[in-house]
Amino acid sequence: YWKNHDIKEKDEYAILTNIVHREWSGVSVKQHKQIKGLKTQNLRDHMSEAELILTALAESVQATGMPENIEAGKESGAISRKARLELEQKTGRGIVTDENFLPPAPPKRQLKKRADSGES
Repeated sequence: YWKNHDIKEKDEYAILTNIVHREWSGVSVKQHKQIKGLKTQNLRDHMSEAELILTALAESVQATGMPENIEAGKESGAISRKARLELEQKTGRGIVTDENFLPPAPPKRQLKKRADSGES
């Protein structure tokens, strides 16, 4: 989305993503990854359906340019936060949790080292 709305730099993507994320969830992307126990994995791949929906809602306001996108992200993030809080109140459950959509990756198997056969 943002590349079509005058956002070009990688750090601008990260800044906007974090603003939107913090607005709706109350935590930064880094904190959310820590809550889920993620290191290098993609956070969205491990989000619940509710987390993904609220993220999409928070990213739904369109703007052009960095300052305009910051403001739009704050506005739509606030709308998404209200939805999150209402959903949490209705269900009695938190939305931002340590639950992962994807199961943990199985440990990688290592090849056994062959013992020297002594043949020359």
